[in-house]
Amino acid sequence: MVDLVSADEDKFGVIVERNIGVPMRDGTILRADVYRPNAGGRFPVLIERTPYDKNTSSESNLKAGEFYAAHGYVTVIQDVRGRFASDGEFYPFRDDGDGEKQDGYDTVEWAAEQSWTNGKIGTIGGSYSGATQYRMLSTQPPHLVAQFARQSSADYYDEWVYRGGAFEHGFNLKWILTHTATNARKLVPLSRETEVEKRINEASENYLKWLEHSPISPLLPVDELYSWFSDWMNHPNHDDFWEEFSNERSHDRVNVPVHHFGSWFDCFLAGTLRNYTGMRANAATAEARVGQQMTIGPWIHNPAPADLRDAGEADFGEQAILGWLTTRLRWFDHWLKGVDNGVDTDKPVKLFTMGINAWREFDEWPPEGVKYTPFYLSNGTSGSANSLNDGVLTTSKPDLFGEVFDEYESDPENPIRSYGGGHLGDNNGPRDQRSYEHNVLTYTTEILEQPLDVTGPVKAVLHASSSAIDTDWIVRITDVQPDGTSMLVCDGILRARFKDSFKRPVALVPHMSAEFEIDLWATSHVFQKGHRLRVAIMSSCFPRWDRNWQTGKNNALESSGIVAQNRIFRDEIRPSHVILPLL
Repeated sequence: MVDLVSADEDKFGVIVERNIGVPMRDGTILRADVYRPNAGGRFPVLIERTPYDKNTSSESNLKAGEFYAAHGYVTVIQDVRGRFASDGEFYPFRDDGDGEKQDGYDTVEWAAEQSWTNGKIGTIGGSYSGATQYRMLSTQPPHLVAQFARQSSADYYDEWVYRGGAFEHGFNLKWILTHTATNARKLVPLSRETEVEKRINEASENYLKWLEHSPISPLLPVDELYSWFSDWMNHPNHDDFWEEFSNERSHDRVNVPVHHFGSWFDCFLAGTLRNYTGMRANAATAEARVGQQMTIGPWIHNPAPADLRDAGEADFGEQAILGWLTTRLRWFDHWLKGVDNGVDTDKPVKLFTMGINAWREFDEWPPEGVKYTPFYLSNGTSGSANSLNDGVLTTSKPDLFGEVFDEYESDPENPIRSYGGGHLGDNNGPRDQRSYEHNVLTYTTEILEQPLDVTGPVKAVLHASSSAIDTDWIVRITDVQPDGTSMLVCDGILRARFKDSFKRPVALVPHMSAEFEIDLWATSHVFQKGHRLRVAIMSSCFPRWDRNWQTGKNNALESSGIVAQNRIFRDEIRPSHVILPLL
């Protein structure tokens, strides 16, 4: 079917061809909609590969196909294998990389053979469509020239399914029940389609109920339909199963420039950082290494983040808006059309710094000149927090002898509820934490006499013990404003059994202290004069992350656990602290 679209732009009208078959190497047919200029000649091509229905994908909803066709590009939006109009079986990430099936490679090379292309292919899209881009890089399609990848992962164990060893519960259940299951009825016989569709629709409408369901697996609405979900739940360690799904292992095969576009409150922020730094250092050619660029803004996970000025409960002003369609147009005009528009002389790293709400550019990540500075959990009270202890945070290392600690109870039946942060559930982004601080530990600085510029990777080092053989350590950093608002800046989690390795978990020795490093990923935030910096510590954040039943077993299969007494030490021998990158 062919549609004629009257474009808003002056340059070209647009022709849309629907459900064009694209053959894969195993004979499976994937289907795509093709948006092209209503003009003779050959044009560069932009491809999005989506599991979310090519008719309503993020690019389709933004009318990216019409926009880029009007600017002289053919835009191909394709349903990935097993989704909506495309044939085959859907298994996340498997068939987009360098395995037996290489759907990304085959799609790029199919596009390069069409009569409407000049043979220069770029790829677009974010989230899962970002994953399809990153996955194809290891296959080196000959006609792939450049990519623009939004908000996606470097490792699907540590940034998609798990984080710090904890299951990304809220994100994955929402993703499965409200997105992935949308055409699950394709997977069952015709006689069961109505039954399965009803079951899936009920689960999608009531996914909040399923967030509370224990055990996680079997997750009744979809368990029989998706073997891959059971695979994920049955591999809670970073074992050989996950090696196939790591993009980092093939950064040295990348041979094209990639713009990595992320945001501080995105669940895939670490992927943006790791893909950029890995390709910048290890890509296969000098041109590809130099061609890597990264932009990180203040937004949440969103199909068009650069069109937003706010996230969560924070408004970052008009200056946060870059223009999503036009930002990518500039990138591809340079790499696919050869336009001398300054892309090749841009600084490779562009960051939005919160607190001053301004864009800054750097030559590298982390920025040159960063001083990694420990801030220690200390004695005394700050007088600023309604928390279990209202502790103090200081740059002075503690000199207290003996066992000095703060203690709290971790009860998986009554977890601390998640509010804010970089996830895809409800209430994400930067949010005031005061209502959730009354039953956690906090440590707060004195009122700052000078601004504090925190830009770079952030981590916490806790000396801690538990009465259980496993527990979680969650650390948050907030900006405490003069009115008391405690706005979330960044956070992280470590499932304690993984303190030494995500491949080989080791049970804790009850009541014995050990050192734990918690990765809070990164930020760029200026804590202004008159503000305070606060660290909060807890052992649950549900339903963002799954309940840790604290038994040492596979939490996905459990529905009951034990209460743990957890201690955070802050004496001379065990100085718990956070390490902040100060500029």
